[in-house]
Amino acid sequence: MKLKNVGIIGLGTYVPENVMTNFDFEKIIDTSDEWIRTRTGIEERRFASADQATSDLGAEASKKALEKAGLSAEDIDMIILATTTPDYPIQSTACVVQELIGAINAAAVDINAACSGFVYALTMAKGLIASGMNKRILVIGAEVLSKCVDMQDRNTCVLFGDGAAAAVVAEVEEGYGMLSQFLGAEADVKGALRTPAGGTRKPLSQEVLDERSNFLQMKGQDVFKFAVKALPKATLEALEGANLKAENIDMVFPHQANVRIIEAASKRLEIPMDKFYLNLNKLGNTSSASIGLALGEALDKGLVKKGDTIALTGFGAGLTYASMIIKWSY
Repeated sequence: MKLKNVGIIGLGTYVPENVMTNFDFEKIIDTSDEWIRTRTGIEERRFASADQATSDLGAEASKKALEKAGLSAEDIDMIILATTTPDYPIQSTACVVQELIGAINAAAVDINAACSGFVYALTMAKGLIASGMNKRILVIGAEVLSKCVDMQDRNTCVLFGDGAAAAVVAEVEEGYGMLSQFLGAEADVKGALRTPAGGTRKPLSQEVLDERSNFLQMKGQDVFKFAVKALPKATLEALEGANLKAENIDMVFPHQANVRIIEAASKRLEIPMDKFYLNLNKLGNTSSASIGLALGEALDKGLVKKGDTIALTGFGAGLTYASMIIKWSY
């Protein structure tokens, strides 16, 4: 059986209206705009409102993606939603989005691969469509990290923002679409990046609340050391799978975590920084949403055109890393 060519036929994004600047953080914690900018490249990020959840952001991005693909929600037969910040501990956020957009014919599932999640989800969608199991899959990366970080921890709270990106994945013409992918993981036994409590390992309790271990915790140096190796490795593995070299890439859409990490990856890959699309200065680290948000912004600006070869590369908690090479189909 010949496998189908699979690609993205519509992409939509959404970020909340509320802007949280570095100067806003200066008012509530011991930090400064200069400290944040010089270490991360981040100037501001978007925070969800009190009544917005991950599904709300994901639904808004999904509606835009469907419109751009010229489809209705009823045309979708599967929803794969990548997130680390679900609406509920039990009940998938994908099912909530299904209800919000009216995707009555779709199966729905969440995955958690953190900042690599969007590429993991695209890879799963590719396999399902290429094999003939599904026809049109809605892939979503959505996060409301502002409600999951410790606003007393200046090392983490300034890094993250909220947002969502959604891609309609379907069969595309031969010679275009998703050419290759690489997925990887290294067990994070030391807890370099995790929320220690609130799950079955350490359920929510008064002790947990007192020690604030129900919030995201990060060992910055450990994450940095992993990321500067993982981003180039994943990209090179995916390029090899497509029988391409770094110089064949027109644009790279990396996970938007830290400009220093991306600069280090640029040197290792020998791909100039002007080929890396960055928007972390305005949106911060949006985890599963970041790659899709960057790609959507570039598409809206007309920076990606049919026939361009692009790389989507992520790394994050788990620890996970992933990359996909796409020849853009529209």
